[in-house]
Amino acid sequence: MTDQTDPQAAIDAQGDRRRADLDDRIREYSAGDDREGIPFVGAGPGDPGLLTVTGRELLEDADLVVHAGSLVNSEVLEAYCADADLVNSIGKDLEELIPLMRDAYENGRTVVRLHSGDPAIYGAALEQMDALEHEDVPTYLVPGVTSAFAASASLRTQLTLNEVANHVAFTRPQGKTLSAEEDHISEFVGMGDVTTCIYLGTHAVGETMERLLEDGHDSETPVAVVYHASWPDEDVIVGTIATIGDRLADAGHRASAMVIVGEAVTGAGYERSYLYGDWATRGSRD
Repeated sequence: MTDQTDPQAAIDAQGDRRRADLDDRIREYSAGDDREGIPFVGAGPGDPGLLTVTGRELLEDADLVVHAGSLVNSEVLEAYCADADLVNSIGKDLEELIPLMRDAYENGRTVVRLHSGDPAIYGAALEQMDALEHEDVPTYLVPGVTSAFAASASLRTQLTLNEVANHVAFTRPQGKTLSAEEDHISEFVGMGDVTTCIYLGTHAVGETMERLLEDGHDSETPVAVVYHASWPDEDVIVGTIATIGDRLADAGHRASAMVIVGEAVTGAGYERSYLYGDWATRGSRD
């Protein structure tokens, strides 16, 4: 096998196979099961303690960790990767990353691909996995704690609240990879009972809030920006659709923040749930 690889051809081929039939491993393994291959591990939001137990064990056993650069807290690498060679994936394309991981695996090294947060949310993991699988290198996913959940914990609230927020939307604003027609943030906010979690959009908060105002949304709708959720330098900025843009500009953060829009930001106005009310005690009253 040569070092030359065409990742796009591999991705297309794997997609064709997936359309024809589901991978047998879907029925053989569940998330968290031990298996062969290169694990794509979610590093969690930042704090080393929020890495899963499985993720920690895989990192501690690894010979090579290909990680997402500054998107992964260096404390995670220091705590769990002391015996591994570290490779920063930032600035490397698939044509470089795939042979690097493939060759290390085929040479008997234990390889871990470490993504920030959870690889299933804006992680671009599947394209790497498909390219590796096409070259007969098995892969699998290990979930992580996504930044929206860490931000919710920092805000001491829930993303879903009875009678206030019945739904959660994970989204991103228009930009290089998303056209204006594909940006549904205004639609999510307009539904009223949706907590809208905006990834990869710190730089566009002001513009996004202006569009929400132009679309007629309530200027007093709560908005929180949580920079580096769970990192030592975490910063929580709370405002409204009308004010959060200026407050974020004053703080100076341009990346690495989770933006949450909706009444769940404050946790105000929710109703007591049935779980610990009439529904929980109905049996004792019979």
